Amino acid sequence: MPPLFNRRPEPGLTTALPLVPLPLAELLVRVRQTVETRFAESYWVVAEIADLTLPRHDGGHCYLVLTDQHVTGRGAQLKAQARATIWSQRFQQLAPAFLEHTGQELCLGLKVMLRVQVKFHEQYGLSLDVLTIDPSYTVGDLARQRLETVRKLEAKGLLERQKQLPLPLGPQRLAVISSPTAAGFQDFVQQLGESPYDFAVTLYPATMQGTESPASILAALDAIRPRRADFDAVVIIRGGGAKTDLLAFDDYGLAAGVGSFPLPVLTGIGHERDEAVLDLAAHLALKTPTAVAAFLAERLARLDAVFSGYADQIRGLAARQLDAAHDLLTQAGRYVHRAAQAQLHEHRAGLHQRMRAAATVPRQQLQQQHRQLSRHRHGLHRAARRALGQQQQQLRTFGRTLAQRFRRLHRRRREQLLRSRYQVQLAAERLLHRAQLRLAQLNVAPFPDAPTLARHGYVQLITDHQQPEAALQPGDEVRLLLPHLTLAAQIVDRTPHLAPPGASPASSAPTP
Repeated sequence: MPPLFNRRPEPGLTTALPLVPLPLAELLVRVRQTVETRFAESYWVVAEIADLTLPRHDGGHCYLVLTDQHVTGRGAQLKAQARATIWSQRFQQLAPAFLEHTGQELCLGLKVMLRVQVKFHEQYGLSLDVLTIDPSYTVGDLARQRLETVRKLEAKGLLERQKQLPLPLGPQRLAVISSPTAAGFQDFVQQLGESPYDFAVTLYPATMQGTESPASILAALDAIRPRRADFDAVVIIRGGGAKTDLLAFDDYGLAAGVGSFPLPVLTGIGHERDEAVLDLAAHLALKTPTAVAAFLAERLARLDAVFSGYADQIRGLAARQLDAAHDLLTQAGRYVHRAAQAQLHEHRAGLHQRMRAAATVPRQQLQQQHRQLSRHRHGLHRAARRALGQQQQQLRTFGRTLAQRFRRLHRRRREQLLRSRYQVQLAAERLLHRAQLRLAQLNVAPFPDAPTLARHGYVQLITDHQQPEAALQPGDEVRLLLPHLTLAAQIVDRTPHLAPPGASPASSAPTP
């Protein structure tokens, strides 16, 4: 049998036989035989699932990648990794049992305790065959994680912050975070609809199970936060489900988001025995969505009953006050009636006295006024005569003064008129002289006779006296001969008219 490994030749020694190489397959067969001999038994291993491939169909196998990371005593980080396989028949037994005991399916990041057997294959290398799984270890690890989450929330004060928020007496404006197709949400809405109170429900859809549930619920809370003034409380509800569906509600980020939310948060996650970390951080945790709806309706019913009791008390108090006020008004009415009767008698007696006094006082006042009027009448006659004499004397004085002023003004006006008349006559004579000089210089055709003028539409003057026209004076009567009519007229004024040399003078047209 050839050696399992090749050695270097030692110094000073010569090899009698040449080196014989081993085929890889033979070497790996020896490794497999050694592993089977050395690791014939099975071992309990604690590891974390780093990768997982679940069976895609019945009869399929489950493939895992197990890792182990820890820090050594010297502070170095040590990491180990190995492939593992759960064969189909064994997986059909182990998976349901693990789910029943832990409430959790196999998933990435889960720490498990496995009983494995070391296997080596020439083609696929080293792997571990999973023989069984201890669910109690996983349950303990989940409990430890949950306890750590609760301690972190408690250290930051997030377990009591929600409980310090005041829940309104009658919360009716509700922001509900749930799946719109969940039966729990339908039961919640139906329970509220059967109550006699009007609730305003606004749904914010979210995924309520699976690994995406915490992020989806936090996104719904972020959508509610800007509109927190529109709501009285936030309700997180879901229907019943497997125990594994509740693990998402133990998430630290989700519990911290609920614990720091500014509105009271009510939860109805649909579990009867277990309590999620989310329930601990909420303002109030109820078992089911129907229980949340019943709590809200019952709270309004209690408030309604309190208000009804207050109304009865107010009604009774008002009735007692009305009775007391009625008695007081009755007494006051009787007192007012008696007081009014007494005042009426008193005023009636006073009125009679005034009437008797009024019958004598006016006569005395009338006589006194008559005597005063008589004195005033005589005084007025004397004062009127004196005033009249004074006015007459003033009028005479004023008349003499006016006459003197009028004479002075008349004399002054007459002198002004004479001067104006003289100036006008002088200017007229100058103008007449100048006109005569200009007319003498002109060579004008002879002026037509009277018949010609009459024939052409001009007026002919006919007098009754055989006197020249120049001798006519204002007030003389004349006749005017027109082409088809003769008019009688009277001269009221004379205006000189210059005629050209050699022409017979024409008289000025009189005014009829």
